[in-house]
Amino acid sequence: MPGEALISLRDIHLGFEDREVLAGISFDVGHGETKVLLGETGTGKTLIMKLAAGLIQPDAGHVLVMGHDVSEMPESELLNFRRRIGFVFQEGALFDSMNVFDNVSFRLHEEEVDETEIDQRVREALRFVEMEDALEKFPADLSGGMRRRVSIARALVDRPPVVLYDSPTAGLDPVTSQTIITLILRGRDSQDVTALLATHRVQDAFGLANFRFDPGSGHVVSLAGNGKAGDGRSLAEREKDAANGSDQNEVRPTNVLVLREGKIYFAGPADELLRTKDDYLKKFLASAE
Repeated sequence: MPGEALISLRDIHLGFEDREVLAGISFDVGHGETKVLLGETGTGKTLIMKLAAGLIQPDAGHVLVMGHDVSEMPESELLNFRRRIGFVFQEGALFDSMNVFDNVSFRLHEEEVDETEIDQRVREALRFVEMEDALEKFPADLSGGMRRRVSIARALVDRPPVVLYDSPTAGLDPVTSQTIITLILRGRDSQDVTALLATHRVQDAFGLANFRFDPGSGHVVSLAGNGKAGDGRSLAEREKDAANGSDQNEVRPTNVLVLREGKIYFAGPADELLRTKDDYLKKFLASAE
């Protein structure tokens, strides 16, 4: 349901040896929302992604995903629970010995899905990322951007309600990075995906905040320009219609968290971050461009 938090971190503390990396982190990711984690290297962005996936446990605090406390879940339960979450890792993390079809279908085979349905869903996922022609290719045959697109297809093939993107545009050129952001927009706006995304690129946050994918036209639509959203209504009006269930193409919220010294230094819309007068944030934005 709109407004429902699918990911919640509550007073998270995590440290290594004598250094506390996360010092009381709390935030929610609502249904249909994309939350973008920004921050300098070493501020804990990837650690938060691992916490949300249940790959590591906090020293204190709780991590809730779809209502389940993954910070207290035994590993035997976590293995099954993770199948309900999509993952896109920084380097794609594809199996080198498997072709594209087998990489994308891997989870479906684990779940013993019928072979006919596997074929249909894999082709659908690869068509979504415009990689259907690469079914028989191996990761070594693909560019970095193509591998990342296959990784997104693998994350979405099981139609998960939550997807975790860990630096999905890292190491890619600007044009390819924009392609990846467009695919994330499509997942958010046409498949109702709730996402937590860690990135070093502030452009990723602004792209996700200022554009949406229109399933009707099949195009990315700008939300810029006097606060209007395509059809002339203000974003506030569209959000109100969405809350009332009267807008089938509602604007999905994208908010930003900037991490600093183990805490959340800024939380809010990307446009508010862009207008900041805070000296640290201005320096951070300048260095991250």
